[in-house]
Amino acid sequence: MSKYDVVVVGAGNAALCAAISAKEQGSSVLVLEKGPFEKRGGNSFFTDGAIRVAYQDLASITKVVDLNQETINKIDMPIYAAQDFYDDIMRVSKNQSKPELIRQLVDQSLPTIEWMKKHGVEFELNYANQSFEKEGKIQFWGGLPIKTVDKGIGLMRSLFNRCEQLGIDVWYESAATNIVTENKVVTAIEVQTKDELKTIECESVVLACGSIEANKKKRAEALGEEWDEALVRGTEFNTGDGIDMAVSIGAQTYGQVNGCHAIGTDANAPRVGDFQKPGDIFKKHSYPYSVMVNVEGNRFVDEGADFRNYTYAKYGKEILKQPNNIAYQIYDAKVRPILRAEYNLEEATVAEAPTLEALADQLDINKEQFLQTINEYNAAVQEGEFNPSDKDGKSTKGITPPKSNWAQTISEGPFYAYPVTCGITFSFWGLATTPEGEVLNTSNELIEGLYAAGEMIGGIFYENYPGGSGLMSGSVFGKLAGAAASHRAQKVR
Repeated sequence: MSKYDVVVVGAGNAALCAAISAKEQGSSVLVLEKGPFEKRGGNSFFTDGAIRVAYQDLASITKVVDLNQETINKIDMPIYAAQDFYDDIMRVSKNQSKPELIRQLVDQSLPTIEWMKKHGVEFELNYANQSFEKEGKIQFWGGLPIKTVDKGIGLMRSLFNRCEQLGIDVWYESAATNIVTENKVVTAIEVQTKDELKTIECESVVLACGSIEANKKKRAEALGEEWDEALVRGTEFNTGDGIDMAVSIGAQTYGQVNGCHAIGTDANAPRVGDFQKPGDIFKKHSYPYSVMVNVEGNRFVDEGADFRNYTYAKYGKEILKQPNNIAYQIYDAKVRPILRAEYNLEEATVAEAPTLEALADQLDINKEQFLQTINEYNAAVQEGEFNPSDKDGKSTKGITPPKSNWAQTISEGPFYAYPVTCGITFSFWGLATTPEGEVLNTSNELIEGLYAAGEMIGGIFYENYPGGSGLMSGSVFGKLAGAAASHRAQKVR
């Protein structure tokens, strides 16, 4: 076809949620994927699948996760209400997030995953990363108990299957290059396919093709020169094309230009996402139980400041600031059995030794300072009960930085060191939109026919990020933008 009601640019979670939402409203829909078939799915393909949602009780969760009564009886599931979700985002963003966008996100989170389930996406409890068994009960923590089955791979497989069932066209190796307008109204989009440059007439365009994270030049300009060294954790195709196209027709950019989601990832992870090894397998997120040191042998963050869900997206940036852009997570035999599953994979880089001295000999580190740091840390650890399922207050005293929770001595061999560097996931910078995903121009007026979703919406995240909220944001605003784009298309056609 050379004409569609709605064209969606991108083919990740937000994009396909937009496409499905527009299609169920009765519109003809085209999805444009810049990459080839075998590299489809955007950043969403690489996600671990954890998705943050507001819920009142376990009964709310059973609307999307099938559980038998025997399992329900074993679960201790704290309430995570919409206000909790809202407060978490505003807290970690230092109250910079746009309130109307966050309220939309949290209020629509549970209805949206119910909608996704209706369209074939499967969810399960996030046992491995968000629960511990204690006194015969499975205790969840951190407000993140749900994940998609088979991580991002399963999520994208389900969404692509649903697109096929609904008759949504998907073009691969087809890069959108220009949005065509007449009298400031969207009328078409230009697409560079493998063979030719095509112009596709349409009533609405939904931009859901990520931000600038895979564009080395733009990344360095926005975030700083050191970001040249950051690994790209996801797709290589999120290079800022959508933002450029929108700005060229008057769109207003919005959000934290120098902000991004970045994590501590294996120092030997691929430079860009490897589609043969998806599923977020290179992250290293048990660091709250570690002592983390740089190559000079010094600690540089409070590893136990909060649950990993609320610190991991900013601590990756702190690792990037360290000499050689590297750090080591140090563990002893006491905590090694409770580390997350990614520490057990064959892809995990690790040094192991019976003594701290022998461990240091295997690392590129200032041995003398490293041993002094561990000794000072051990001496500062206070009495208390270690409890990995709660902020236990077991802390240090008299050292800087402190360790506020989960502070145990590094004293029982064997000892382990996991080298980590910084991997960027997505930029916090995007476009100014309404809570329905309608793109605004520099005069805060609607650009008729232009919508955005996913990473392309600016103003949601600043400084930091509660784990799982990006995937939820993509789903919520994808669904909303798709519906709004479809309503406009049907209104004007």
